[in-house]
Amino acid sequence: MSESVYRRVLGAELDTLAPELRPYFDGGQRVGVGSGVFDVAGSPLRILKPVLAFMAWQRILFPEYARNVPFDVINTPTTDGALGAVRTFHFAGRDRVLQDEMRVVDGHLHDFLGRRGGFEVRMSLTVVHGRMQLRSDRQWLHLAGLRVRIPAFATVTVDESWADGRQQVDVRLRTPLLGDWFRYAGHFTYDYN
Repeated sequence: MSESVYRRVLGAELDTLAPELRPYFDGGQRVGVGSGVFDVAGSPLRILKPVLAFMAWQRILFPEYARNVPFDVINTPTTDGALGAVRTFHFAGRDRVLQDEMRVVDGHLHDFLGRRGGFEVRMSLTVVHGRMQLRSDRQWLHLAGLRVRIPAFATVTVDESWADGRQQVDVRLRTPLLGDWFRYAGHFTYDYN
């Protein structure tokens, strides 16, 4: 499969992205490498640290919270048409890795998070004023070979844009009670190998 997961979901709508963003979302079967700085990364809520520490072991989230965090990302297409991503956050004293794989399932983008893809999130995609916006609408856990739909414990939003000559990203996890309780936002450069 030579089309990107984003192209397979959005089709011609992908062409309405800002021209600078199109190579990132429409890279086809090439390995992409990026690096940059997150202005903010993590959760400021101490009460969530034990849960986030467990999720760090699974490579889903992490318990740290800091500003000006350098990071690297490697996006690798798979032979079955998925797109794997490994993001490494370079906190002072330790690195944290987030891992996921995006697949197209029944015409929708599904993000399988963690080292084993045990947490699945369906994302709706839209292009608004040249920006790519993603928003979660359903979630599942994969346990002992079963796929179990669960109530959304958070809404995930992703906003990717181009500003000041750089690619910008803002990822937020939000619940009505806690508001934005996990976030990473910043800028990066990106190219293909």
